[in-house]
Amino acid sequence: MSKPRNISSSAPRRNAVPPGYKEDPSAGPMLRFEATLPRLPVPPLASTTAKYLESVQPHLTPEQFSRTQAAVKAFADSAQSKELQARLEARAGEPGRRSWLAEWWSEAAYMGYRDPVVVYVSYYYVHVDDKQRPGQARRAAHLLKAMLPFRYMVESKQLEPEKIRGTPLAMESYKYLFHSSRYPVKPSDTAHKFDPTTHNHVVFVRKNKFFKVPLADKSGRELTAAELEAQIEKVIALAGSEKAVPVGALTSENRDTWADARVALLAASPSNAAALEEIESAMVVVCLDDIAPVTREEASWSCWVGDGRNRFYDKHQLIVFENGKSGFLGEHSCMDGTPTLRTNEFMLASLAAGKIDLGPARTAETAKDLEAPTELTFVLDGNTNQYIKEAEKNFDDLVGKHDMHVLHYEGYGKEYIKKFKASPDAWAQLVKQLAFHKMYNRPGVCYESAQTRKYQQGRTEVIRAASNESKAWAEAMLNPSESDEKRAALFRKAVARHLQYAAWAADGQGVDRHLFGLKMMLKEGEATPPIYTDEAFSKTNHWELSTSNLSSPFLDGWGYGEVVPDGYGLSYSIGDEYIRWTITSLKRRTADLKHYLAEAATETRQMMERAAAAEATKGDGKAKL
Repeated sequence: MSKPRNISSSAPRRNAVPPGYKEDPSAGPMLRFEATLPRLPVPPLASTTAKYLESVQPHLTPEQFSRTQAAVKAFADSAQSKELQARLEARAGEPGRRSWLAEWWSEAAYMGYRDPVVVYVSYYYVHVDDKQRPGQARRAAHLLKAMLPFRYMVESKQLEPEKIRGTPLAMESYKYLFHSSRYPVKPSDTAHKFDPTTHNHVVFVRKNKFFKVPLADKSGRELTAAELEAQIEKVIALAGSEKAVPVGALTSENRDTWADARVALLAASPSNAAALEEIESAMVVVCLDDIAPVTREEASWSCWVGDGRNRFYDKHQLIVFENGKSGFLGEHSCMDGTPTLRTNEFMLASLAAGKIDLGPARTAETAKDLEAPTELTFVLDGNTNQYIKEAEKNFDDLVGKHDMHVLHYEGYGKEYIKKFKASPDAWAQLVKQLAFHKMYNRPGVCYESAQTRKYQQGRTEVIRAASNESKAWAEAMLNPSESDEKRAALFRKAVARHLQYAAWAADGQGVDRHLFGLKMMLKEGEATPPIYTDEAFSKTNHWELSTSNLSSPFLDGWGYGEVVPDGYGLSYSIGDEYIRWTITSLKRRTADLKHYLAEAATETRQMMERAAAAEATKGDGKAKL
């Protein structure tokens, strides 16, 4: 793995040692704060129960809420709750334990989760098109060439740590960004990281066939973009026009089924283990799809699920189409979206700015002396072929039950929202609540992801986005006799509440992870506390709206699947002049929700403008946004 020229970091080092933090120079720049990041706190029990009651109230009738209040009070006043809290605090304080949550959450949310990763766990990005309109081979080569300096910074630990308002964030998960793979194991999956210096290659998959291409020549010199392009063209030629039996389809299966199939695959021939390891140890898998999507829905769908065959879902994957469009599919178990977003932004931004050294232009001699790509073949028997056929059928059945709609709303974006001195994220969340009210005449149980990476081994906490305030505002919007001034006042209260809960979540003071931790402290044979058996608990953990905001000028879409059968995956991005929502569901009126989102976004703008105009008539005659 050669060192790229003039690359030392992707961010300027300012205020290198924030107050309260210490540097560990031996850990390298990327991890220099890791040891002194604070540990995830255990919130006070009284704080969590109060927030919990406030967050469940909009979803309950007065009678239901009264019963929930009694259940929560019984729990809060009990000796059992105090014992569970003490146990959790003791766990958090154990010497050497960096997070009371991390191990549990990795198991519960990812490694122990047995449903297929595709649809249920993976997430995707669609890249903004390259204005030069390169073909498939050139686009893939340029993306790889732009990935290499970022890989160098990560593997050498030279990458500058991310910070939020000067506070360093946990960077440990970057270990699994390159040269790593998830493995199907019963009862819980594992992950493995390979040495990049001894596995300095990439694997392409084309027509369901896998090909290994080294990233350097025999002397150790990193390949140029032109050489990579030539090698990719060889891959496409070698793959031919006939599709192979899709071994990659096995990675789309239920994890237990894939674990059994992997055992069968290894038993079919000793050579299969070597082929699998070449794939699993690669820097990244690059899927060279034989389609040319045009619309946002087509590109998004192809990046999210593809055809279920020309993939290896246990790894991060770049996806490049025949018309040069491209994207990324994230393997979610070992890291969340922010590290992979940073990686993709680095690649796309540096290419757009001409900051990547692509090397000499291509000539007739380019790549002439390089070894040809190596096809990684599998020996299949009747047992493994049957597993593959079943995987194809199960994938087609599962994906065929879904649909996706993308709303690229160009009525306004964050620049317009900021004129009202409102949070763009809170604004977008309230638009979602109004849209859901229009469809179902009630608040939607809504999960918004907040990162907790300011803590050691931090990942996420829930922002419970539906609130008494958002419900009151949505009902006022749907009440034709309500004034715009009152609606605007309610809107601002809902925005303030959302920002407060978001701040709590980022500080590890949300409701959901704490209640999860307390429940995990129950010992065998101990009674389940009434707070967990009360109807409000299951109702308000049933995430009908699974939402998350990743905004970047270098993405033209991103998304994931629903988390409950009667719910929606609702990713969104807020640009300067647009808001883009991607909606996925099990064909539950997805197009209707798209319609109501657009309608709600427009009505919110119109309401705020009318309210500002009405306020101005009472004052100096100038509308105050």
